[in-house]
Amino acid sequence: MTTLTGSQTQQALAQLLDERYSCRGYLPDLVPQDTLNRLFELAQRTASWCNTQPWQVTVTSGEATSRFAAALSDYTASHPPRSDFEIPAKYAGVYDERRKESGFALYESLGIAREDRAARAEQAGRNFSFFGAPHVAVITTDRDQGVYGAVDCGGYVGNLMLAARSLGLASVAQAAIAMYSDGVREHLGLTEDRMTVCAVSFGYEDPSHPANAFRTTRAPVEVAVDFRTR
Repeated sequence: MTTLTGSQTQQALAQLLDERYSCRGYLPDLVPQDTLNRLFELAQRTASWCNTQPWQVTVTSGEATSRFAAALSDYTASHPPRSDFEIPAKYAGVYDERRKESGFALYESLGIAREDRAARAEQAGRNFSFFGAPHVAVITTDRDQGVYGAVDCGGYVGNLMLAARSLGLASVAQAAIAMYSDGVREHLGLTEDRMTVCAVSFGYEDPSHPANAFRTTRAPVEVAVDFRTR
């Protein structure tokens, strides 16, 4: 294995961070098993509280993903949302502005008018067919570890998506799936001690899909970081 210099390592990481985005249009091609193995080997290096590694991951591929999508779509049509975690009380101020900016940019890329609620609802429903991705990874955490386990899983999700990009794959993290945790648990046969954090749908991106043409913005460092010297 070639050892990178500090500058090369930084450049490689910067490139992965710049290239990663939330992909919402996929080709049907399955990812080879050796690539899947490497993907999850890389993500497994994620740091965690006291090295507990609370994440467990259930991965569906191909027909299993199609069955999962059908079951989850049916479940969401007949059950109210219920998450294993308390959902945000509200989005206010800049957080609401960022959320809306992202949503409107997505709708614009798809040619959906802001006032077209039916089309917006249809697009939101595509979460439960995983935007056509051939693979889905459902990330769960140990119930007893509470918020600390969830935070560790968040780190895992971020690393999983960067690892996917490094292997030429695209991905999208989906909290929407966790809003129907009981349906996820029922279909995948998960035990009650597992809490659903989110899903990550992934595969090979469809470069012609219009939803893949937009990118979200990021706040400048001076807005997010307060440097103190005394």
